[in-house]
Amino acid sequence: MIRVVIVDDHPVVRDGLRGMFAGDDRFTVLGEAGDGREALAVTEAVTPDVVLMDLRMPVMDGVTTIRELKARGSAARVLVLTTYDTDSDVLPAIKAGATGYLLKDTPREELFRAVVAAHRGESVLSPTVAGRLMGQLRSPAKEPLSQREIEVLTLTARGCSNRETAKRLFISEATVKTHLLHAYTKLGVRDRAAAVATAIEQGLIRRD
Repeated sequence: MIRVVIVDDHPVVRDGLRGMFAGDDRFTVLGEAGDGREALAVTEAVTPDVVLMDLRMPVMDGVTTIRELKARGSAARVLVLTTYDTDSDVLPAIKAGATGYLLKDTPREELFRAVVAAHRGESVLSPTVAGRLMGQLRSPAKEPLSQREIEVLTLTARGCSNRETAKRLFISEATVKTHLLHAYTKLGVRDRAAAVATAIEQGLIRRD
């Protein structure tokens, strides 16, 4: 049997997954955790074959947890199971050492096949995630936004005008416009609204 640990900060999700695996004799759920720090303790205690890992959790996020598991020499394969498929979620998780990346709308049988494949050490990616990774490989690397450009875009996303942004950052309006123009070029857009939308989609800023 494949030994599984479920890591998700929502109890209803953990209960649902546990119930799914309980109905298939190929799997046994050894434990579960509600955040990354708890996941490290549970994984060390029960030594699972596969860890189903959510990404956005309190205390310690999924990417940090994956990185820490690898640093501690855990042999468990980590299969990310999340609702997020932005570049800022997918790429760090894969780089941290995740064996696979699935979305929570994955059908039951596909999830089971993915866990079996992950146990064998095979990479498993949902179609949308695979598409994002292929897009990254095919497109030339773009220059990242500077910290100041991120600050300007963040204030823009909150509805600040160029004048208000300049006041808050203690810079001139002309400098604000320059930062915005540089951000447009780097993001491949032509206006403020598109820049904000693209930056939010890529996880570069948050609309608080």
